Amino acid sequence: MLEKTTRINFLYDFYQTLLTEKQRIYMQLYYLDDLSLGEIAEEYGVSRQAVYDNVKRTEAMLEDYEHKLNLFSKFRNRMEIVEELELLLSGQNVMEANARDLLSALKDHE
Repeated sequence: MLEKTTRINFLYDFYQTLLTEKQRIYMQLYYLDDLSLGEIAEEYGVSRQAVYDNVKRTEAMLEDYEHKLNLFSKFRNRMEIVEELELLLSGQNVMEANARDLLSALKDHE
C-alpha cells in the first residue's frame, strides 16, 4: 500500500495541473493529508461513495497521463543515472569514459 501511495503522490505532483479543482482537493486530502474517505465526505457534504469514486477515477486518470506522457518514468530514469554518476565520480579511480556515457544518457532523457 505504501508503494502505491508513494506512486500516486509522485503522479499527483507531476500531473495535478491537469486535474479539476475538486479532484485536486480530494486527492490532496486523501493522499497528502491522510484524511479518510468518510472525513472528506463529511467536510464536503457528499457521500463516502462519491469521494471514493472521485479518488479512484482520478487515480486512473493519473495513471493514464503517465502512460501517455511518461514524466514520472523519465524522472526516475534521470535520478538513477544521476545516482550512478555520483557513485562513479565519488570513487578514487574515476573512469572518464563511463562518466561521459552517463552524462550523455542523462542529456538524452531531458
